[in-house]
Amino acid sequence: MDFQLQGKAAVVTGASKGIGAGIAKALAAEGARVVVNYNHGKAGAEKVVREIEAAGGQAAAVQGNVAVAADVKRLFETAVSLYGSVEVVVNNAGVYGFGPVDGFSEEDYRYQFDTNVLGVFLSIRESLKHFPVTGGSIINISSQIVTGPKAYSSVYAATKAALDLLSESLAIELAPRKIRVNVVSPGPVETEGLVAAGAVGSDFVNRLIADTPLGRMGQPEDIAETVVYLASRKSGWVTGERIGAAGGLK
Repeated sequence: MDFQLQGKAAVVTGASKGIGAGIAKALAAEGARVVVNYNHGKAGAEKVVREIEAAGGQAAAVQGNVAVAADVKRLFETAVSLYGSVEVVVNNAGVYGFGPVDGFSEEDYRYQFDTNVLGVFLSIRESLKHFPVTGGSIINISSQIVTGPKAYSSVYAATKAALDLLSESLAIELAPRKIRVNVVSPGPVETEGLVAAGAVGSDFVNRLIADTPLGRMGQPEDIAETVVYLASRKSGWVTGERIGAAGGLK
């Protein structure tokens, strides 16, 4: 294998579909034993596990809402009971909503911040109990929208900006513990959710593609391969970085 993930244990949140599913399968293909976290998508998570196992990998689906501390505690305790430790954490679970700011309720605001920011905080805080003394890697999935905000994206963009700064600060804080913290920032990616929302082929998405130097939408595997690099020892001198995986879109 090109990457040195054989025998490592990885937790991937929000991995029942889309980018998270692609990340889980890519890590498993490089030898990692993967916990496929989901909140509501049990069938999707179990499908990802079956695909990993069919390819000769190891995986298990574990339910848990990342915005609930008790669920996050159970998620990591289950991971350790299955695999003995946790060396890689990918905080992918996220939600989004777009619209004029005066159309957002307090509940809408809290839903996005609770999942996209609090969920990452709770995951990292709990994971620190289980990293080995040799350290490991935390990869947080942000968005290229932070560097190129659009109208009607205020709340979502704010959650991802908060995530970026949280990650940068924790990279410094956790470095003495040999835990690296990095961010991957995708551009538009063709996922089941985007297709179901009718966004693929829309004028908005077509304009994004036109503004993307590589001239296409991203695919989950485009993001997954960047995550695999950051999870491996090949990126052992990389921490506190924000890597755009957006086809050159700024």
